[in-house]
Amino acid sequence: MNSPLPCGSKRLSFGPSDRARGTGDLDMTETLQIALLWTVFAASHLSLSSLRFRPRLVERLGESRFLGMYSLVAALTFVPVVWVYAASKHAGPFLGYGSGIPGLRYAMIAGGVVSFGLIVGGLLDRSPAFPGQSGSEVRGVLRVTRHPLFMGLGLLAFLHLFAARIHTSDLAFFGGAVAFSLVGCWHQDRRKLTTEGPEFAQFVERTSFLPFARGGFTGLLERPAPFLIGLALGALLRWFHPILLGGA
Repeated sequence: MNSPLPCGSKRLSFGPSDRARGTGDLDMTETLQIALLWTVFAASHLSLSSLRFRPRLVERLGESRFLGMYSLVAALTFVPVVWVYAASKHAGPFLGYGSGIPGLRYAMIAGGVVSFGLIVGGLLDRSPAFPGQSGSEVRGVLRVTRHPLFMGLGLLAFLHLFAARIHTSDLAFFGGAVAFSLVGCWHQDRRKLTTEGPEFAQFVERTSFLPFARGGFTGLLERPAPFLIGLALGALLRWFHPILLGGA
């Protein structure tokens, strides 16, 4: 139930008024549920893939059974995150709306193209940092970041913090996705530096953790296909977003 603000009080907002968009309420139940579910997903995901537990489990179960169990646990802990958020979008106190920021629309379009370009590039050219991959060759999207798939997903989640009106449940969901992308990629690096040795260390030395932190624009020209596909996917999703997922 929406609660009116006390007389004379002001709420910080950087877009249309919260009265026009809906203030939400002060109930943080859904927000805390989403944050807790993200924590459970991240803890189980990172623990099972850690050097402390993975080798023991692989030895006991075998590689194929371990991967099956790992995938099952990931699904059982991730699906509830999405399920709860889908039922509680824009729940909790209103935090802001970014539509009034000058130039944001164009930044969002560019960011969306980069996001999908990284995701597509990460699927087409598997990074040596990706589980089960090896090598040290740097080309295309890997010049942008050594974690194109997860950084692309993280960037897409980050953009949603500005594209939509944000309540605390939205911050918990999209902010959790950004946090997991960063922590997960860092965890991957630490594990592979231990298990892969000098070859992966050389790859890390030649690449960037965050997108474009060390340039990498030549990768767009070297292999432009993923970003052209990203442009097409971004345009399609932008067109069908209100139909499939609802508006902001």
